[in-house]
Amino acid sequence: MAQVHGKNAYVSLDDKDLSAFCNNIAPKRSADSHDVTTFGSTAHKYAGGLLDGTNTLTGIYESGASGPKKVVEPLLGTVVELVYRPEGTGTGKPEDTVNVLVTAYEETTPVADMITWSATLQLTGAVVNSTQA
Repeated sequence: MAQVHGKNAYVSLDDKDLSAFCNNIAPKRSADSHDVTTFGSTAHKYAGGLLDGTNTLTGIYESGASGPKKVVEPLLGTVVELVYRPEGTGTGKPEDTVNVLVTAYEETTPVADMITWSATLQLTGAVVNSTQA
């Protein structure tokens, strides 16, 4: 098992490559937990439920027609496709595809540093794990 550097990661939102504007991609997967403990038990028992998750994209702001503000902000409140390739693009490398609801776009403008941006994406439906052809 080889360790993989994150520098080659790829991410697109609504078929628009945001990789050049991102410096962090944070997928989070979760599942519902249902307490099924009955009377007389001395410890909780749980059953799993529906899968859920979010993905947060962050990076350095750039102006222009293909920058993150122009791409992500108009997508607020809409469901679009997210493609994430943690090892970059290439035959046999992993790829996750899922529809997401774009729930937030944020910019941070510090006086003595670069403007940064972030987008919060709510997964809607199942993640399709595959390898690139």
